[in-house]
Amino acid sequence: MADASAARTRAVFEFKSATLPLIAVILKTADLGVLAEALDAQLADSPDFFEQEPVVIDLSQLPDEASDAGDALDFAALRSLLARHQTQPVAVRGGSDAQHAAARAAGLSITAMPVAPAPRPAAPPAEAVAEAPQIVREVPVPANGTLVIDKPLRSGQQVYARGGDVIVTALVSFGAEVIADGNVHVYAPLRGKAIAGARGDTTARIFTTCMEAQLVAIAGIYRTAEVALPAEVAGKATRISLDGKKIVMDPIL
Repeated sequence: MADASAARTRAVFEFKSATLPLIAVILKTADLGVLAEALDAQLADSPDFFEQEPVVIDLSQLPDEASDAGDALDFAALRSLLARHQTQPVAVRGGSDAQHAAARAAGLSITAMPVAPAPRPAAPPAEAVAEAPQIVREVPVPANGTLVIDKPLRSGQQVYARGGDVIVTALVSFGAEVIADGNVHVYAPLRGKAIAGARGDTTARIFTTCMEAQLVAIAGIYRTAEVALPAEVAGKATRISLDGKKIVMDPIL
């Protein structure tokens, strides 16, 4: 009798591990009023960017005073706030034991997923906005090794192609980031940051049809907009590569 029951159970369902695309919202303030205002401003031009995707709430960059008490964050209200922007909060990472207890009470799980990727070039101080959330789309690349993004990336949004290349067919705005362990292709104006070879691949390349980048980096070597672009590549199709420890930019003719 027990054998028959076990056979029926096996036929009905299976447990398998799964690798899923996830959005990580990295909080830099526990003030939900400030957070709501920043999210509304950041996502105003792309209200359907997330399309009900699962979200991990990252507490690792909250100020120290916010991590000492679980009630520093109202997780039920935070879930509602993020759901308003077409996301499905499912888990929390980082933070204190008290915050984890409060998150569980609000129906969230706790995960130890790694953040991605590190290290990253530091932004100039003038760009820093201490209380703005960072929205990170962490996506394992498909079996063919290439992730395709066909929506504009707004300021504060980050896409990371873990383990392969990324192709973006829409605008990468100032303040947005496109990161790949392999190559970065942007078939549109590149005005934000493009980081190729994020895990140290010095052969990685960056390609764009309109070079206006705030920052480009390959294998940790980077160049910012503080150095004026050469006339032959500014606003034009460009290939970016490494020559030793120097960023090289060539026009694509």
